[in-house]
Amino acid sequence: MVNRSKDWLNQARRDLEKAKLDLAHFYYEWACFTAQQSSEKAVKALYLSLNRHARGHAVLKLLEGLSGTMHIPDDLYHAARLLDRYYIESRYPNGFPQGSPADYFDAIIAQEAYDAARAILGFCEDSIGEL
Repeated sequence: MVNRSKDWLNQARRDLEKAKLDLAHFYYEWACFTAQQSSEKAVKALYLSLNRHARGHAVLKLLEGLSGTMHIPDDLYHAARLLDRYYIESRYPNGFPQGSPADYFDAIIAQEAYDAARAILGFCEDSIGEL
């Protein structure tokens, strides 16, 4: 089986770049979703680099699945909890009592999501580089 961890890591980097563009152009809900996607793909790249299979979209659960293999810093668990909230609610109006997702996201929230994703991506890059 071909190890595609580099492909997943490259897409995670690209997703983080897109999150930065969304943030700069005031698409805050999309910045949050794309940051979550970046993290999910980065962690899945780490799984692949360890010759392990990863399923699901919850970054927190994916990180927890690695805890027996490596030390995951506590701040990354917090970052994952933050980002996992944006997998659905940043895209669908029924995540809120009224209005659309754009009404519920702002620059501070989007920057926080971007920073969380950058931390997770950095951890994954460092871990893959050490393997």
